[in-house]
Amino acid sequence: MDVRGAATIALIVALAATPGCATATPVTAPSSLSVSPSATPPSVAPPTMSPPGSSPSIPPTSPVLRRLDALVVKGRAPKTGYARRKFGQAWSDDVSVAEGHNGCDTRNDILRRDLRDVRLKPGTRDCVVLSGTLVDPYTGTTIAFVRGPQSARVQIDHVVALSDAWQKGAQQWTPDKRRDFANDPRNLRAVSGAANQRKGDGDTATWLPPNKAFRCTYVSDQVTVKYTYGLWVTAAEKDAMRRVLSTCFT
Repeated sequence: MDVRGAATIALIVALAATPGCATATPVTAPSSLSVSPSATPPSVAPPTMSPPGSSPSIPPTSPVLRRLDALVVKGRAPKTGYARRKFGQAWSDDVSVAEGHNGCDTRNDILRRDLRDVRLKPGTRDCVVLSGTLVDPYTGTTIAFVRGPQSARVQIDHVVALSDAWQKGAQQWTPDKRRDFANDPRNLRAVSGAANQRKGDGDTATWLPPNKAFRCTYVSDQVTVKYTYGLWVTAAEKDAMRRVLSTCFT
């Protein structure tokens, strides 16, 4: 054995005798890839849990129910002095509400809006309705409308009746405000003439549409109109409104 071979054997023996050399030396990751074991990934948030026994979040109260709560309760004022003319010329276009000053009277505005398959009279700037079909919301029936002797089969109802409004605040209004109220599309609906006659000037406490599926919309509209115009309600009326609406927002 030459001197170089003897040196190599000596080196191998020395390394074998060194304690701990049998265990592999761990490899340290580059600093740019090191991750603290206690760090939370920034894109992952811990789940939010409700406390034990708590109820889930409840949706906000319906705006209609908030308006109902805001309606002032008073007794019905006397009907003394009421007349249709106190609300201006019937179906006047001279109003500040939607569709006012459009060249058509209010009745035809509502017929065009609410009827299906509308046929208009030529030469009236697409204003006068000659015929159409009404799916009556109050009764659920379908009524053919034809302008002429039988046109009263379809009538335009004031959702909040003018007489009812007169007894619940409208006596103190200006003539302009009463005229706007009588022609406001939000307070008007094409309906069965027979149903409209049965309703008369009733409020929610005394009359509801026979079509139960429409009652939520009907009462919601009454609440919104009375809230918008600052009319009050009787205690019985407010209770009746609440009973109907309690079935609509569950």
